[in-house]
Amino acid sequence: MTKSFESKYRTAIKAEKEYGEIEGKMSETSDTREIKKLAMRHSELQGAVECLQSIKSLYLDLEAAQELAKEDPGFEEEARSLEEEISKKDAELKRLLHPRDPDDSKNVIMEIKAGTGGEEAALFAADLMRMYLRYAQLKDWQVQIQSQSPTQLGGIKDAQIAFRAKNVTSPSQGVWANLKYEGGVHRVQRVPVTESQGRIQTSAAGVLVFPEVEEDSDEIEVDPKDLKIDTFMSSGPGGQSVNTTYSAVRMTHIPTGIVVNMQDEKSQIQNRAAALRVLKSRLLALKKEEEAAKAADMRHSQVRSLDRSERIRTYNFPENRIVDHRTGYKAYDLDQVMEGHLQSVIDSGIRMDEESEISGE
Repeated sequence: MTKSFESKYRTAIKAEKEYGEIEGKMSETSDTREIKKLAMRHSELQGAVECLQSIKSLYLDLEAAQELAKEDPGFEEEARSLEEEISKKDAELKRLLHPRDPDDSKNVIMEIKAGTGGEEAALFAADLMRMYLRYAQLKDWQVQIQSQSPTQLGGIKDAQIAFRAKNVTSPSQGVWANLKYEGGVHRVQRVPVTESQGRIQTSAAGVLVFPEVEEDSDEIEVDPKDLKIDTFMSSGPGGQSVNTTYSAVRMTHIPTGIVVNMQDEKSQIQNRAAALRVLKSRLLALKKEEEAAKAADMRHSQVRSLDRSERIRTYNFPENRIVDHRTGYKAYDLDQVMEGHLQSVIDSGIRMDEESEISGE
């Protein structure tokens, strides 16, 4: 290839070189953790490398068509067509080379809280929880309901759920890569089951998502002296005790005031470990939010997801309509979305981030 080609595609060529080096390193190491890390990066670069190889092939065809066009004008149309194809590939390559969110491959802790609207808000919060559980089932993720506070009518005041992917071979398959767009205020418009006059009511539920810190991670440290730990009996629907031991844990981080309740595990020791893991995840998310705010860069999805006050979506049941206010997405398949088929909605968030990051907005 010419020097002008090498100059234009310098970043992609560098990625191609790294791609080859990773393959060599993977064959030389037996460290499972290192192999996983290398495989993830290898997968991340693969699309860009394949795109560059396609561009190289198109350039060779273009050079041949341009040379033939000197003798036969009929090849000029083919040359123009190849130039258009290269232009499309250039745009694709730019997107593929853009750095991914480093947390994309991570698992997620989600909190759902009933907002304004009384019992109807609690019922909607339960509907959202069911929607995400169905979505996780379709994605073949593992789910752990770590805590929930049910109401008498089947709603939930609040719930905390862990979503974990079984085998992530590419960052795009990670739980955070998909669920990070769900944080914010979700608004529902429908006739509540408690409404005798058939009037439509507007209620809301808040969703907060943050990447789960891995057990062996050193991303964040917690001083035991900063923790206040209380124990209590695990409870079920209606508040009744489900065991006779004080296995449930309430962990309070004194400097920030963050409180984590954990009662899903069978023993107090297990609940303490699980609560600490969630606490670290929340502290890391808070740290990143503060860093982003200082950098005056609030456009990234992982920051938006931490803003409870942002109304991100409306679920209109009478019209079977769902609208995402950030991306402009609108569809009339709410019944399917509530059954977990919300990938199209999530994809609109992914496209929004890609376009804004590439354009530098």
